[in-house]
Amino acid sequence: MRYKMNLQLHASKSIEELFDTPTVLNYLKERKYPPMLGETLFPERKIQGLKIEYIKGASNVPVMASVHAFDTEAEIASREGFDVVEEKIALIKRKIRMNEETIIQLSRPRDKQEQQYAVNKVYNDVDAMVMAVKARVEAMRMEALSTGKIAVNENGVVVTVDYGVPAEHQEALSGTSLWTDPASKPLDDIYDMVDKIVADTGTTPTRALTSRSVLNALLRHASIRKAIHGVNSDKIVTITDLNTLLKAMELPVIATYDERVRVQNKDGKYTTKRYFPEDKFVVFPDEMLGETIYGLTAEEIELGSDSSVDMNAIGNILAMIYRTKDPVARWTKAVATALPSFPVADEIFIAKVK
Repeated sequence: MRYKMNLQLHASKSIEELFDTPTVLNYLKERKYPPMLGETLFPERKIQGLKIEYIKGASNVPVMASVHAFDTEAEIASREGFDVVEEKIALIKRKIRMNEETIIQLSRPRDKQEQQYAVNKVYNDVDAMVMAVKARVEAMRMEALSTGKIAVNENGVVVTVDYGVPAEHQEALSGTSLWTDPASKPLDDIYDMVDKIVADTGTTPTRALTSRSVLNALLRHASIRKAIHGVNSDKIVTITDLNTLLKAMELPVIATYDERVRVQNKDGKYTTKRYFPEDKFVVFPDEMLGETIYGLTAEEIELGSDSSVDMNAIGNILAMIYRTKDPVARWTKAVATALPSFPVADEIFIAKVK
């Protein structure tokens, strides 16, 4: 259901007065958009800049001290290096033109009901543009988690952000090892993933993310049914059964993510894509994986000179309604600068299992 903006409307108000910046900012402040999974894994934070900087630490495995004779100098430890990662935040924006019918309904409404209907259409456009930006940010978070990188090739911007997931923490199964094959051993594979991360980092993964398709392959797998219900059982295995087994084995419990997003192609047609790949299985620790860092935009800087605007009211994503004179048009736009940080990228394991 669309969110409706109820205003005290007057036919004498211009479009600029109906949708001035403080009014739109107040709408965004009150509007509650559906939360996305990536927001829980990479919580959102705003900074006053355009670059993110975070530290990737050394292994969590402690370095052991040595035994000394009394009255001797202590062994001097080497200070392990910490990688300081710095990345430039990506600019994300989208706009839509206000159609002529809406402009007429707003400027010359026959009654308040018609004007309210037109106002709601405009705020529906605000929602659509904000959700478009949020969707691009979510796609970056899931790409980082499922590939260890973010590869951008859009609107003349070609850049790859590599978060440094070790090559030995990535694997592409094939042949009879694929979890859709009856001869595969998925529980052994998960054990191996966890053992590798523990051995390399000292961190124990507790969570796994995959698709419903991969989950169904696990639920139907004979070896898993046998582990849960015993030999020659025809009982159906549920996700609760599977996660109970995994928890008892001290393996990561599984969640699925199958949300989709549409991408508009150059020809105007749409392609539907997944946020998280259908063939991936990723295990990761219980801690926060990183942050979704939002920065400043040029639009936000320009608003700083407008005394009517409360700069503290500007959130992670800025939306505005404005006019252009050549050609004459009115637009609804949402804009943000954003990029996920991923300081624990070396503590995950990415597997292609299907």
